Amino acid sequence: MPTSLIIVDDFLDNAPMLREAALRLTYPPQEGMFPGRNSFERINVDGLTQQVSRLVGEPLDAMPPPQAHGKSRITLAADKGKAKVHVDAAHWSGILYLSRPQDCRGGTEFFRHLETNTERAPYSDAEAVAMGFDSGKTMTNDILERDGLDDSKWEMTHRVPMRFNRLVLLRPWLWHTAGENFGDTLENGRLVYLMFFASAQR
Repeated sequence: MPTSLIIVDDFLDNAPMLREAALRLTYPPQEGMFPGRNSFERINVDGLTQQVSRLVGEPLDAMPPPQAHGKSRITLAADKGKAKVHVDAAHWSGILYLSRPQDCRGGTEFFRHLETNTERAPYSDAEAVAMGFDSGKTMTNDILERDGLDDSKWEMTHRVPMRFNRLVLLRPWLWHTAGENFGDTLENGRLVYLMFFASAQR
């Protein structure tokens, strides 16, 4: 049975420096379906891939562009999006919370889809076919396109509360959201450092 979620508090020794570096980045106007803005620049954290590989117990590779690995993301209370519940195209996803302790609210949220009684996208086409879908991709797309924005179609199973310098490593096929948006400036908004990894096992 694969590990689905790993939480590490006080992850980086230099987290305040990473936050300050993230505050100096350029955040272009919102792109894509989700509320918030990714930084134009990326920050390389020395030894990050090796450290996360040890935590998850398997060798990983940082995913190259266009994936957002190494970017920071700011989301403010007024930001709107066209998508909510989602999955990520990765083998492991990571979110490092960089908001100040006095600003932190909400956290990464995980859900069960009520109609299918699932907490994740299917591992295989066979699993999706057994539930009446043509393929795993079809099942995932159908659920998210139809129900992704409809809160009545989901039950939240758990939330990982936001805490400065807390790392959340998650299997990206879990139905999840970024949680609550907050703040009205870069300094007091929801600031995170993004990580996306592929398996290094060939």
